Amino acid sequence: MSHLTGKHITLAVTGGIAAYKACELVRLLVKAGATVQVAMTEAACEFVRPLTFEALSGRAVYTDQFAGGMPHLALTRDQTDLLLVAPATANTIAKAAHGIADNLVTSVICGRNCPLAVVPAMNNKMWENPATQENIRRLKSWGVHVLGPATGELACHVNAAGRMIEPSEIVDYVSAILAPKVLEGKKVVVTAGPTYEALDPVRGLTNKSSGKQGYAIAKAAFEAGAEVILVTGPTALKAPTGVTVKRVESATEMLHRVTVHLKDADVFISVAAVADFRSARVAEHKIKKTDDDTVPSFDLVKNPDILATVALNYPDIYCVGFAAETQNVEAAAKEKLSKKGAKIIVGNLATDTFGKDTNTAVFVSAISVEEVPTCTKDELAEKLVSRIAQDLGVSDE
Repeated sequence: MSHLTGKHITLAVTGGIAAYKACELVRLLVKAGATVQVAMTEAACEFVRPLTFEALSGRAVYTDQFAGGMPHLALTRDQTDLLLVAPATANTIAKAAHGIADNLVTSVICGRNCPLAVVPAMNNKMWENPATQENIRRLKSWGVHVLGPATGELACHVNAAGRMIEPSEIVDYVSAILAPKVLEGKKVVVTAGPTYEALDPVRGLTNKSSGKQGYAIAKAAFEAGAEVILVTGPTALKAPTGVTVKRVESATEMLHRVTVHLKDADVFISVAAVADFRSARVAEHKIKKTDDDTVPSFDLVKNPDILATVALNYPDIYCVGFAAETQNVEAAAKEKLSKKGAKIIVGNLATDTFGKDTNTAVFVSAISVEEVPTCTKDELAEKLVSRIAQDLGVSDE
């Protein structure tokens, strides 16, 4: 279930060209299950008409701070889970940092009774201005969530910092803000995707793993409050919001990168479908076929066992492994558990998970076997993160 289901979000839109992106933001938040109440400054109404937000949110839009019922207080009533300012102009950020309440949105910010997140959007010179940077530092010191900005093409056709992050990224951050922080203060290293073992400059050994499950787990761990390092083999997936991504190709590269980031780690989740073998020699040039029936042969050597290596050399780290099998999943997971030294092995059928958005799994530990019925990979990721938190004694349950 989405962390946004049933949540009440007040979205404050201020007067910047990026206000048009707030339309898509409302649509995505509502689609994720949130109730969205929009408030706008007078300047914002010059960019997008309130009727647009009313149609997208299904609720009347507040624009007048002198309307009846004290809207500056009603907009962050007790059931409001988050006040989100997007876009947040330099002007609004400055007023928020100094307690100025001279319009509806700044009055709502000043009188709020809920967490606050701001999404900066402005010209790069305004963003780089020392006053703006000081205001951002002040807001962060108060616990305000500052989302962005991104570097990209601005309205002035300059490529620089100051661009409002995309609505989908904002939704991911909001989901993370509102998720239970069962891994708060923990560092989690996750591997994902296939590895690629070169035979020559254009060919190699790999597998059908899409990386979707590993990416979903990295996202779920970040939403649970952890610092997350994702070490990924070659995939076409977008990096999860808030997660530090390190890209590799081969199994040896993956082990090296994992080892670099294991310092101070609490959890290691080995989801990647790592090739068991690699060629002993990589040809310098493309291996060409011949006119006769000669077929090239390759001497294969074993790749390092990343999960077993980490479990052996870092006994204080909680290790989780995956076993993608074609038969006898539970038995194979139990055997892998005893051999690898992990705390949990997640077993599944390769044919049920590779390239798909769903998964059917079993969590095998030394003391239990827990079946996980078919669900989305995001849902499986949340179940696994919850199980890890429970085993670490930090679950909120």
